Amino acid sequence: MKTLLYKISFITVNYNGLADTRAFLTRINSIGFSFPFEVIVIDNGSVQDEYTLLKIEFPFIKGCYSVDNLGFAGGNNIGIRMSQGEFLYFLNNDTLLPEEADKQIWEMLTFFEQHPRVGGITPKIRYMDPPEMIQFAGCTPLTPITLRNKQIGYQEMDHGQYDRNLEIPYLHGAAMLIPRRVVEHIGLMPEQFFLYYEELDWSCQINQRYSLFYYAGAVVFHKESASTGIDSPFKTYYLTRNRLLFAYRNSVGITRVLSLLYLLLVANTSKMCSFMLNAKWKHVFSIWSATRSAFKLFKSK
Repeated sequence: MKTLLYKISFITVNYNGLADTRAFLTRINSIGFSFPFEVIVIDNGSVQDEYTLLKIEFPFIKGCYSVDNLGFAGGNNIGIRMSQGEFLYFLNNDTLLPEEADKQIWEMLTFFEQHPRVGGITPKIRYMDPPEMIQFAGCTPLTPITLRNKQIGYQEMDHGQYDRNLEIPYLHGAAMLIPRRVVEHIGLMPEQFFLYYEELDWSCQINQRYSLFYYAGAVVFHKESASTGIDSPFKTYYLTRNRLLFAYRNSVGITRVLSLLYLLLVANTSKMCSFMLNAKWKHVFSIWSATRSAFKLFKSK
């Protein structure tokens, strides 16, 4: 059995994000936590070895440089295997912890102690700019056919209206605090997705045996879409492919059939028509290519 040396393992994945990761580490280094912790940085196939550059500036970190980009799940899974913490705090490299993070993390740990069936927590996530605007304050369940839901508090100014803890169906990938015992029970993040939907799929696996919570008393600040861009064929490809893959993996019987038909005949067709009307042909090709790729993944399963 692995000897645990730390209370918290902070795990982040870097991809051509030296400036963001430097700011992330600078903030962690400035807080002065009252519990033993480690910081793991996985450089996931950046053009240059940014982990080595960060290690020189922040010698307290551990991690590695992966020549290949293994995706969000693959990078985090390397971090999980390296980690020696009782709790794993997965944070995007384009996030910042607040100055009050020590107190807030202790409160989340107390929440776990008081509720042993809780398998994961996401704190309140606010944008970096403006810092008073909410990105995530919980979410509603996905509808079984359309896979649509509502992200609570999205782009609302924070006036304390979401300051109560809430049980939620899935965690937000930008900030997830999960006990090691849960990861050992459920398994690592699913690497088939590469990017997008992996934390949703993982949350569904965890939620079969544990409850998940939005924790209102802790905050993380996030830069939205800093690494992939707001509107790119790359993003269109993975969102399209992984939505289909998620539906296939997390539904059965007639629900699976109806969900896949909706995504193929309604959602994807509608998006393709919109892209064609705006002459965004690379996006059209991305949807077509993503659909073919999804069906290949179905067969491989």
